[in-house]
Amino acid sequence: MPELRTRGRVGESVPRPDAPAKVRGDFSFGSDLVAPGMLYAKTLRSPHAHALIRSLDVAQAISMPGVRAVLTAADLPGVRLFSLHDPPDQPVLVGVGEEVRYAGEPVAVVAADHPEQARRAAAAIEADYELLPALTDPVEAIRAGSVLRELLIRRGDPEARAEVVVDGYYELGQQDQAPLGPEAGLAVPAGDGSVDLHVATQALHVDLGQVEACLALRPGAVRLHLAGVGGAFGAREDLSIHIHACLLALRTGRPVKMWYGREESFVGHVHRHPAQMWYSTGADRSGALVFVRATIVLDGGAYASSSGAVTANAACFGAGPYRVPNALVWSGAARTNSVPNGAMRGFGAVQTCFAHESQMDALAARLGMDPVQLRLKNALRSGEQLITGQRVTGAAPLEELIRLCAELPEPARSGHRLSLPGGAGNVAEAANVVRATGFAVGFKNIAYSEGHDDYSTARVRLERGPDGRALASIKTAASEVGQGVVTITQQIARTELGVEEVVSLPADTTVGDAGSSSASRQTWMTGSAVQLASRRVAEEVLRRAGPPARSLDAGQVLDAEGMALAPIELFLEEPIEREFEYHHRPTSGLNPEGQGDAHVSFMFVAHRATVDVDPEAGLARVVEVATAQDVGKALNPLQVHGQIEGGIAQGVGMATMEEIKQREGKILNASFTDYIIPTALDMPAVSSILVEEPEPDAPYGAKGVGEPPLISSPAAIAAALRAATGRRLGRLPVSPDELAGLAECEPDWEVTPGVSPSDGRRRQR
Repeated sequence: MPELRTRGRVGESVPRPDAPAKVRGDFSFGSDLVAPGMLYAKTLRSPHAHALIRSLDVAQAISMPGVRAVLTAADLPGVRLFSLHDPPDQPVLVGVGEEVRYAGEPVAVVAADHPEQARRAAAAIEADYELLPALTDPVEAIRAGSVLRELLIRRGDPEARAEVVVDGYYELGQQDQAPLGPEAGLAVPAGDGSVDLHVATQALHVDLGQVEACLALRPGAVRLHLAGVGGAFGAREDLSIHIHACLLALRTGRPVKMWYGREESFVGHVHRHPAQMWYSTGADRSGALVFVRATIVLDGGAYASSSGAVTANAACFGAGPYRVPNALVWSGAARTNSVPNGAMRGFGAVQTCFAHESQMDALAARLGMDPVQLRLKNALRSGEQLITGQRVTGAAPLEELIRLCAELPEPARSGHRLSLPGGAGNVAEAANVVRATGFAVGFKNIAYSEGHDDYSTARVRLERGPDGRALASIKTAASEVGQGVVTITQQIARTELGVEEVVSLPADTTVGDAGSSSASRQTWMTGSAVQLASRRVAEEVLRRAGPPARSLDAGQVLDAEGMALAPIELFLEEPIEREFEYHHRPTSGLNPEGQGDAHVSFMFVAHRATVDVDPEAGLARVVEVATAQDVGKALNPLQVHGQIEGGIAQGVGMATMEEIKQREGKILNASFTDYIIPTALDMPAVSSILVEEPEPDAPYGAKGVGEPPLISSPAAIAAALRAATGRRLGRLPVSPDELAGLAECEPDWEVTPGVSPSDGRRRQR
């Protein structure tokens, strides 16, 4: 008898259920939402990085045709501050007598019958400001005590000496998440004074708590529904249109649609923290690491957002995935007068990976050692300790990743001129182009850390569908932001329940919290919740079937030998519904020495980049990025490879072109014309290997996969560019001037690695 097997289970490359609509162009994103009689909302924002609002005159705006409401801070009914941070520190609107702290901060919102009427009304509000000095240098801010969080990790002997020491200074520019869909949503008031908000977000319940507090409504009077999300990457962790749209809807009694244009989006969401890093790395003559000392300064911007978590990650992963017996790492986020910075793919670990991998290459050169062999010699293994003292208890196949990645075939040279650096505008002959490779490894945590009670809730229902066959439905509040959590949870339900017909119900706050779609956590957290809820449903089916029923598959109840006994739907006279709230094992905070079991588990990755460089013109092309990634178990291999390619695309952008430019706190390139992101023509070939070593406690052993592709790919590209040019290249993105040797990254401050920059001094130019 052939084996019974449900199609579309865990381990198969199942197509995404939302793919057809997105390909056809009829998928509904947040900016596509409509409702009868809806109004359109616009925001008035401060043009100054730091100023006192002396007055706001809305009389002209409110009298304009089609304008239905103009709201300022004086109209706020509830808590005036919101934030991911506790206590909240970011104003919903800045009022008269209060300070705006970044250029783009909201001071008023308008609702009108037509978007152009709303825009004109916002422009007609008369705001009088008293300009104040803007603090934009993060080191200067820390020296002035303007600090969002600082953390010191001390392990072993901080004064340890080594036979070979390399010092380095590194910078990483401010990167935008660049989601294709800007911030958008629709607030719909109800007759009982409640409101439904349909919004593109990463965390429905996290948003809900902040919105409820600021609206001062009774519990349950605010309901959030996930709208179609056009990319996230951390940009949708923080609130944007949420409270403003709800306030206007409740004031006018009509639905209010609010969305940002691209320029407003640049100041309407957080970005990756720019970083300045001073490092000192020591080893013995054989290459065994002796110490790492580092000072990591992050620009947090005006408000806290995720700076606390980013600061911790930068510190915890600041020495790299290596055995480091002695470490002294200071990490801090400054509060400055710039747009707030928060979560972005790989947050914290990306910044320091560039630094610690650059240091490893410098150390290998000083030792006369192959950079790959140096990494193999020091690679962290399962059972060993991080610089925080935490022992790695799960899978850590780093040595295998390094070997597999290094052994992948290198790309062949193309003879086509368009493949040279500069493409159609290249100025060099093939003979003048230098090809080189670079290598880097990285790691990061999975899920929430530092004692946070991380959990996710899932509700699974099994019943007879309209055709009489068994139908399973899944209800969670997990945000599908393009990463594929809907596909994965359906595969899990098919595997556990043995039925092919599985649907995912819309995500909203009528079910328990699923946390944020961030930190590579949804597969583990919501996947586990769906798995365990499904198992309880399956147990009830088997109880109803009675002995000798033992399992479910292919729509059948099976006995111990796998023989079919009866169709599952025979035992579904009454639907079966179970809910499960899954919590990962407890973690701890870090003590004053930066020691503690702060993370539940870790993901590891290796990258090798191949580049072609025209050194004279300062032009470069990333030819290929090869990678081996620790995935635990690939629940959907096609989706995993898709995540790898997408993350590498962002890594190419970070390494070679993407940077938000600011002057005195004001963004200068708030458009995709001036903020350059990779296109299909910039995309390298990608060669990837998935290493499957099951992770204990994770569903089917699966780890998150979304962040590692961006953690060390920029560092590998930078290493390849160094090899091609022989230049130091201490800053990302690498500019053409730096490639050509016309400029070099130099610090403004002299800082001793391992201590607060408050003890540093400004360099003489």
